Amino acid sequence: MKSKYTPGKPGWLRPGRVGFLCRIFLLSCVIGGLPLYAQTDAVFRSPLGAENRARFNEICAALSGYPVIKGTFEQTKTLSRLNRSLVSRGNFIIARDLGMVWETLKPFPSTLSAGRDYLLQSTPSGVKTRLDAKGNETFLRFADTISAVFSGNSQKLQDNFEVYFTATAKGWILGLIPSERAIRSFAERIILSGDALRDGTVIRTVLLYEKNGDSIYYALSDHRFPDSLSLHERSLFVLR
Repeated sequence: MKSKYTPGKPGWLRPGRVGFLCRIFLLSCVIGGLPLYAQTDAVFRSPLGAENRARFNEICAALSGYPVIKGTFEQTKTLSRLNRSLVSRGNFIIARDLGMVWETLKPFPSTLSAGRDYLLQSTPSGVKTRLDAKGNETFLRFADTISAVFSGNSQKLQDNFEVYFTATAKGWILGLIPSERAIRSFAERIILSGDALRDGTVIRTVLLYEKNGDSIYYALSDHRFPDSLSLHERSLFVLR
């Protein structure tokens, strides 16, 4: 069984597909087994407060310290009604000044770049399609949310979510419950976990619960921290 929209075919990225905008990472998948999540909802018993705020701010500051983060991802989309999962794997780039790139390698190759107000999809043949998000509040809030999460923007997270947080010497878990309707339209809860490194921290997993009962789980690995992007990587953000 394949996903309804097949990346790489001309015209698959159209402005009317709001569902696609709300599921920016769902590029291509195949049915597999149910994922085993590393996080639980226990974090939601620990609201952000005086006892954990200093550590929360420290983690956010560490996340914002990398101009570029590169690595690999495995995404598992769980369909609750079918008791099945959709799995895809590839590489990611998070550039603080430009946005994010998700290069899916399996099962179908495709590259998606996400700026603050646009999506840019590239096929293996080099054809690019741009979708502007002007006037689409749902997409704009989604892009803003993802940017805040990966850049560790502590104030923006607190402005847009109920924040929950736990940490140990080796790692941390962050729970987010959206306070805005536009964000709740694509996520009811978000749980992230990360490692505490010698000179910073990285996000290892992201678990997003959708309104319909489905969930999306991301496992991020092989993190690298170059000072800048290559010319090819920068070209992924440009329509030409």
